[in-house]
Amino acid sequence: MIAHPGLRFTDHTVTVPLDHRRPERGTIEVLAREVVAADRVGEDLPWLLYLEGGPGGKPPRPLRADGWIGRAVRTHRVLLLDQRGTGLSTRLSAGDRSPRDLADHLRLHLADSIVADAEILRARVAGGARWDTLGQSYGGFVTMAYLSAAPQGLRTCYVTGGLPGLTATADDVYARTYPRVAAKNAEFYRAFPGDAAVVRRIADQLAATDVRLPDGDRLTVERFRFLGSLFGMSYGYDQVHALLEEPLSDTFLYEVMALTGFIDNPLYALQEFCYAHAKGPTAWAASRALPNHPAFAADADPLLFTGEMMYPWMFDQIAALRPYAAAADILASADDWPALYSPERLAANEVPVLAAVYADDMYVDAGLSLETAAAVGNVRTWVTNEFEHDGVRASDAVVTHLMEMAAGLR
Repeated sequence: MIAHPGLRFTDHTVTVPLDHRRPERGTIEVLAREVVAADRVGEDLPWLLYLEGGPGGKPPRPLRADGWIGRAVRTHRVLLLDQRGTGLSTRLSAGDRSPRDLADHLRLHLADSIVADAEILRARVAGGARWDTLGQSYGGFVTMAYLSAAPQGLRTCYVTGGLPGLTATADDVYARTYPRVAAKNAEFYRAFPGDAAVVRRIADQLAATDVRLPDGDRLTVERFRFLGSLFGMSYGYDQVHALLEEPLSDTFLYEVMALTGFIDNPLYALQEFCYAHAKGPTAWAASRALPNHPAFAADADPLLFTGEMMYPWMFDQIAALRPYAAAADILASADDWPALYSPERLAANEVPVLAAVYADDMYVDAGLSLETAAAVGNVRTWVTNEFEHDGVRASDAVVTHLMEMAAGLR
């Protein structure tokens, strides 16, 4: 058992089938880190499984009992799951697989596989006891898949900024995403009006000259504009503005490389398959939608940053994604996706679900979230504009509020 101030950690590694439908295809390892308050180590506490966002995100590595984890360990043993393909679980690698084999491998990293892994963990680590879950962003998508496939394993579900549209296609999602990102751009330029001219100068220079990032990738206008993916976080505007204060400096180039390089998370760039779920091919929906939103034109004034939209150019321009380019095209054309959500089972759901819906969320549309809340049984929502998408990380008030809702205190 590892110790940090106020906390004790125990790592649990389980071997699970790579393909739960075809166990003969081999196995992978999945790691989850147990976190318990130092003064409650020997107590019989309920479990709280944390489901990180992304897809492909890695859960926090806490150093002390603060933030939402500090709040949660007052009442629970927290289990921080490194979802398959991430963290200390068997990592995702293109290896020497053919594009078709790689595409098939990537499909085994959907929410249904994560749920099946979690059920094995529940049996082996929690002794089969029903547990609570906390799903942040994409973790809420996994929660809906969990409630669809194995609700018997769940006691209470908390969701922060992550109620998905149960029937929304990728086209539906991006039709709503572009206007929200445009609104965030407008807020950014209101906060920092001088940055509009800086952004245009940088874009013009990138279009005219070959500017290289430290890893050798060319910094293109498209990649520069992807910095807008930060705009939905509480710190996003300030972080981008700080970068723009040192345009094209070594510091700027290093930070842009790190922020847009997908070095630790190629699954995040493949996120359109989150919206496929038995609805036919996504066919690069964000890219197809771009011409429908002229405010994002390359010659628009001011030049707008893009947000959490993934484009084919990324798999040509970004070194960490190039090995996945052909597989990404195969996934974009696939029309045989599994149904991740069961509308019938969700409508009859009896597991309490407490969900924070962020009214101004750039990444997960609040309207779609509320439609889902109305369609799923036993869901209570807290709609708030006090927090951005990272509210659960920014303040322990979010988890506190949801737990108080579950306890009937709100």
